[in-house]
Amino acid sequence: MRLVFMGTPEFAVPSLQALVAQGHEIGGVFTQPDRPAGRGKKLKPSAVKVAAQELGLLVFQPERIKTPEVLAQLRELAPEGIIVVAYGQILSADILKLPPQGCINVHASLLPKYRGAAPIHWAVMKGETQTGVTTMLMDEGLDTGDMLLKAVYPISEEATTGELDEVLAQQGAELLLKTLDQLAQGTLVPKPQTGETSYASLLKREHEKIDWTRSAQDIHNQIRGLNPYPGSYTTFLQENLKIWRSRLQPSDPSQTKTGERGGVPGEVVEVVNEGIILQTGSGQILVQIVQPAGKRAMPARDFFLGRRAQVGEVLGQ
Repeated sequence: MRLVFMGTPEFAVPSLQALVAQGHEIGGVFTQPDRPAGRGKKLKPSAVKVAAQELGLLVFQPERIKTPEVLAQLRELAPEGIIVVAYGQILSADILKLPPQGCINVHASLLPKYRGAAPIHWAVMKGETQTGVTTMLMDEGLDTGDMLLKAVYPISEEATTGELDEVLAQQGAELLLKTLDQLAQGTLVPKPQTGETSYASLLKREHEKIDWTRSAQDIHNQIRGLNPYPGSYTTFLQENLKIWRSRLQPSDPSQTKTGERGGVPGEVVEVVNEGIILQTGSGQILVQIVQPAGKRAMPARDFFLGRRAQVGEVLGQ
């Protein structure tokens, strides 16, 4: 099938590579413009651009997809279908109706749950026990189009967004190939989205700060849900401190809500080989890996002892 591919982050790369390996003709790849990155603010190409160039594909990087010029380019490319995987821009109605086979999206959730920009992050932060990938025919709504195929994947208690992103990217590529095969055979019937609906909004700075009055489970979900990007943070000795890894502490029926030791939320109650144990609003959490501002990530125990901190000190104040 002659296709146009639209995608930007690393998550989209396996889908592009799979299409090429399967023998589909990729007339062009659309991705976001190079953006400043790092301390030097040098322009950095998207992961999809790098992959497309390695595959010898024609790359387009419009600042805005909804322009007459881009529509003219797409008409000239004359794709039978447009594949969209985490592109980062909303397509116009004219683009959506341009290809005969439609615009097919690979979305990293079990639709209609977690429509929107950050489905993996929010599935982890909300404590979901499963997620997956859905392929769908795009319409003018936000991830509201008719569904084609789904694949389910379990979320373990320790899984991070980064770990799930890698798995779901491969799962999405496999599901995309199955979707295109069944569409070509005429055996795939699109199904309207039904059931519980939720949205995975763009992450903001307010989502990153840890509120120690929340439960240990909620905080643990937040930490792993924001790993590897953008990271959750708290404050310690008036400095920002990112927390990258944690583990729930076994609950003790005799423990009061504010802790066996009478600790307040955010208080360091014990230092152990694996890290530091903190009290939360309900339960305790073991913090394992932290990153001080301007430094590399390190074991929490090493950081704590290096600062000559004491049991009883409180984070987040």
